[in-house]
Amino acid sequence: MTRNAASAARLFTLIAGSLVALWLLVLNFGALGAVAVRAEGFSALRGSDWAAVRFTLVQAVLSAMLSVALAIPVARALARRQFRGRGLLITLMGAPFILPTLVAVLGLLAVFGRSGLINQGLEGLGLARFNIFGLHGVVLAHVFYNLPLATRIVLQGWAAIPAERFRLAASLGFRPQDTFRQLEVPMLRAVLPGAFLVIFLICLTSFSVALTMGGGPRATTVELAIYQAFRFDYDMGRAALLGLVQFALCAVAGLVAWRVALPSALGGGMDRPVQRFDTGGAALRSWDSALIVSGALFLLVPLAMITLRGLPHIAGLPVEVWQAAGRSLLVALGATAVTLAMTLALAHAVLAFRGGAFLEWLGLAALAASPLVIGTGLFLLIQPLANPRDFALVVTMLVNAGMAMPFALRLILPALRDITCTQGRLADALGLHGWARLRIVTLPRLRRPLGFAAGLTAALSMGDLGVIMLFAEREGATLPMQLYRLMTAYRLDDAAGAALVLLGASLGLFWAFDRWGRGHAEA
Repeated sequence: MTRNAASAARLFTLIAGSLVALWLLVLNFGALGAVAVRAEGFSALRGSDWAAVRFTLVQAVLSAMLSVALAIPVARALARRQFRGRGLLITLMGAPFILPTLVAVLGLLAVFGRSGLINQGLEGLGLARFNIFGLHGVVLAHVFYNLPLATRIVLQGWAAIPAERFRLAASLGFRPQDTFRQLEVPMLRAVLPGAFLVIFLICLTSFSVALTMGGGPRATTVELAIYQAFRFDYDMGRAALLGLVQFALCAVAGLVAWRVALPSALGGGMDRPVQRFDTGGAALRSWDSALIVSGALFLLVPLAMITLRGLPHIAGLPVEVWQAAGRSLLVALGATAVTLAMTLALAHAVLAFRGGAFLEWLGLAALAASPLVIGTGLFLLIQPLANPRDFALVVTMLVNAGMAMPFALRLILPALRDITCTQGRLADALGLHGWARLRIVTLPRLRRPLGFAAGLTAALSMGDLGVIMLFAEREGATLPMQLYRLMTAYRLDDAAGAALVLLGASLGLFWAFDRWGRGHAEA
């Protein structure tokens, strides 16, 4: 009986894993194949398209360099200082990464825009205003968006330096500059290349930021050029060719990011709490305080401006905004459910069968894919069979699920591997297989990564403005699309209210799912 149950569970795992792998092949490579079939020769690319390629690379390099360079001193100050509210500040500083891009853009415009705080201050001093749109605006938005991610990555690197190394450095009389050279530089050499390439990859697929902050043909990314060829020129061959260029750029960046990770040369420790001995001196304390306050102001003031500006206008929002919010909520919850189901099935198959490494690679392949390229491919696949506009929300949900899967797999697979190692033999001995094993052994121990993955997927899907712009018409808009329409129609009061609704929904979904996961673990 037990053997039959084990065989049935193994067969179910094989079927479920194969279906997920097939779907990922269709989503990532089938869509790319459809794009490739429609692509013409490189001679079809215009001069403006090559300018878009150059601009994409330049803004991605600048954005990644500035994000990482600014993150180093802020993370170092946070690593050296302990103060009340430090944990809350680190959590709040991470909020921009899960913000809908359009909300972040509105917050930046409230501070750096033509009528923003900075320009009002310059005007009060009798100085000329500056224009935020263009390359510097795109880079500023990307730094605002990615600085929290870079700070968290570098901060984790500092936390990983064994406490024994700092104690030994103190006993040898190291000055702060000696500690930096001997302990911190080797850590940075191991951490920074990966952080740079992850942010470079994120900026490479920039669409919403370039759409709102680009300001003209000289500040167009490849993603934006695909959208323009698709929607305005209806030149499917050129859109497909640009899609292949974008995929090649992402694939090369993804391969470099995968190969570039350097091992840490600091060794392991006893997992004692880190105690810093290089924090003395009023000048050093003042410097660290100034860095922490500056970083917090840069990241949190735009969020505060969105809240203050949008709150008075929520009650008067048109009904189209609330209808769009309902569609976005459905898309976000659907994408979350699909992501978790597919990730659980694929993770079990990775651990259960030979060839698991290939399945894991397939699950992570979406990192090199562009949502707009996949959307273009799906449009081409659906078009001969039906009107693609009728499937706008379903396609948006499935693409969002595919895009979130690499993050969810990175969170869930290591935890599932630990459960298999520590509880697998006991579960086998007790005859627990299939649903009973999933319910009693696996899910309770996976609740924390499941909750975090669900929150991340829901928040990112709620704020997505990419595929929906290709498929949807006016009556099928999601909340980010409706917000973009309000912005371009210069209905800025309604846009501020809609942005606050979008901000609240995204953060609320993330908090609810993450709290669900953490709540069980604490119990």
